[in-house]
Amino acid sequence: MFSTVCHCRDCQRASGSGGVPVLGVARSSFVSRGPIKQVRTKGGSGHAAVRNFCMECGSLLYGTPESAPELVTIYAGTLDDPADFHPHDAIFVAHRPAWAKLAMELVEHSEFPGT
Repeated sequence: MFSTVCHCRDCQRASGSGGVPVLGVARSSFVSRGPIKQVRTKGGSGHAAVRNFCMECGSLLYGTPESAPELVTIYAGTLDDPADFHPHDAIFVAHRPAWAKLAMELVEHSEFPGT
């Protein structure tokens, strides 16, 4: 559905970095196996963000944002080959630290697109 780098404060805190590279997929096509732990926080949209972590290694795997119940956000670092991730834009760049700007050209949105 999309590939972006999110720089909202919640993603910064969750990742311990300047943002999170994510791809969005339809929840109806998503399957997760194995034990996960869920953590709920206030997301950049203002709605609850549900983050899903691996119970064995603690890796941040995917998100199930309450603001978009039809969506799952997969964190690009968890892909078998993260080089397959090609973001098209960056969101919440108004919150991005100066040191976190990527070298690649992306369409930038100050907040969430459409706001």
